[in-house]
Amino acid sequence: MDKLLAYLNSLPKAERLDLVTRCKTSEGYLRKAISKGQRLGESLCICLDRESSGAIRCEDLRPDVDWAYLRTTRPIPSDTELAAAGEVAHG
Repeated sequence: MDKLLAYLNSLPKAERLDLVTRCKTSEGYLRKAISKGQRLGESLCICLDRESSGAIRCEDLRPDVDWAYLRTTRPIPSDTELAAAGEVAHG
């Protein structure tokens, strides 16, 4: 959370407002979460990572989540690809 605080403090007010608006949260909520050591939700971590262009990484915000697995997963195959592989889903 130290990196999140440093990142927020490095941004001009207008950019902070833009960031939290894009992440559907508020600066007050983030600052309170930082001060209380509160865990942020995974979706908010992902949004902060994406909207900060990686300056704030999910791994820094929630080290308890296996982000490496998500970052290395392949796209889910389509039904056509599954059928071609002989793994047609029924139902």
